[in-house]
Amino acid sequence: MYRKLFEPFAAVLMTATSLSGLVAAPAAHAGVKGSTSEINVDERGVALGGYDPVAYFDSGKPTRGLDRVSASYGGARYLFASAAHRRAFLANPRKYIPEFGGFCATGTAFGEKVDVDPETGKIVNGKLYLNNGPKALQIFNQDTPGIIGKAQTNWPAVKGKVF
Repeated sequence: MYRKLFEPFAAVLMTATSLSGLVAAPAAHAGVKGSTSEINVDERGVALGGYDPVAYFDSGKPTRGLDRVSASYGGARYLFASAAHRRAFLANPRKYIPEFGGFCATGTAFGEKVDVDPETGKIVNGKLYLNNGPKALQIFNQDTPGIIGKAQTNWPAVKGKVF
């Protein structure tokens, strides 16, 4: 079943992401092409395309952070919409950082390191998962436990790949 459902998506995902990130909106583009970083950051070292990781948990909505309200953790800089969100993050950063280094959960399930659209953020069992765009999010939503399980299995091999 997985093969029949996911193989067409994998081909589209790989083609779309190889075309200079046409899937994600330019403002949401995060990753630095050619990087082997385990964290999806932009050329300034900012994670999540500049979105506030705490906002996904607090309001349930993707919210852009502010450059002047930031904190560094694990080799990435995170931006926050408020000082309160920054304080919450600093109190427990592991709670708020996205799974799979902020790379696409569905892409990781297919064994690939793929950029994300921060607008696709979703909290599942207290963890933040991101996807490449609406189609990847749709696949993620169709079999969330299966995608997460496959991504967890694949992440050790995917995290060192060239992006």
